[in-house]
Amino acid sequence: MGMVIVNPGIYTTVQDEGRFGYEQFGVSPAGPMDRRSFHIANLLVGNDMGEAELEMTIMGAEIRFTGPAVIALTGADMSPLLNEAPVCMYRAFPVGAGDVLRMQSVSGGCRTYLAAAGGLDIPVVMGSRSTLVKNGIGGYQGRPLKKGDAIGLRQNMSTIENLPARWMLAEHSEPGCRQIRVVAGPQDDCFTGKGLENFFHGTYKVTGDSDRMGYRLTGPCPEHVADGNIISDGIVMGSIQVPTSGQPIVMMADCQSIGGYTKIATVITADLPAIGQCKAGDEIRFIPVDIMQAQQAYADYYREMEMLKAKFETPVAYRPPRLFQVKVGGTSFQVKVEEHS
Repeated sequence: MGMVIVNPGIYTTVQDEGRFGYEQFGVSPAGPMDRRSFHIANLLVGNDMGEAELEMTIMGAEIRFTGPAVIALTGADMSPLLNEAPVCMYRAFPVGAGDVLRMQSVSGGCRTYLAAAGGLDIPVVMGSRSTLVKNGIGGYQGRPLKKGDAIGLRQNMSTIENLPARWMLAEHSEPGCRQIRVVAGPQDDCFTGKGLENFFHGTYKVTGDSDRMGYRLTGPCPEHVADGNIISDGIVMGSIQVPTSGQPIVMMADCQSIGGYTKIATVITADLPAIGQCKAGDEIRFIPVDIMQAQQAYADYYREMEMLKAKFETPVAYRPPRLFQVKVGGTSFQVKVEEHS
């Protein structure tokens, strides 16, 4: 029992929390591009936060379920349809054998996450179920999903405890320039004062040459003292490399483990999800913070996740929102109804 991929969409992979401890061998952690949406999806269905999910990009998958399951969808709104009827994002809901979930194009953001209660039946490779496509390991045969792929569930669940309370107001990417907090360095001393000023006061646009390995940006060039080359050292998700060309590259989930370009700053962990929801054409500004502020934001995030977990496990006196498709004069409208006691 599980799911069969009818249409994989543009780029759908299996991702869990990530594969750690192997960077010394050139193996990247992989994992979700938007860890916040990923964590919330798992919490909604009662999983551990790091359980494997489907990550869908720009255009989502069409999936046929072969048995009962409880699922949740978070991240970018792909206007999901279950048996051609609209369903809510950010809500746990049951599906049955033969049900078809069809995702559409994103209306904002870039990536959508699908979690299933009990977890996906995917082999563990080097401690993780995450797909690392460039190395061909993990996930479903080390590659993006294709039509006809079948993924089982480790547990067949037709419902879960406290299902009516497992919802929250949807979080979608807001239009406009994203404010991304960063900690300067480790090679910020390789840039002139004017170069640093350009970086922290400029607006950058995500180019079409961006993917799970890295986001290439175009905008003001941070001027180097000499050039952009250094002796290769370690890279993490969020490292912002600036080669001699002067156009920054934000390292993402599938980034290489070392690199030989100067790193002007590193995106703080709490703001990586906002970067992960960017697509070509989106604008970014970098806001400098110190280590203490970054650590506080990290601690605040995990406190928030604990509060959400407690909320989903506590019965509530109101019902989750429902979606309806209404046709007026030949024009279709999607209407959301929320009921509060």
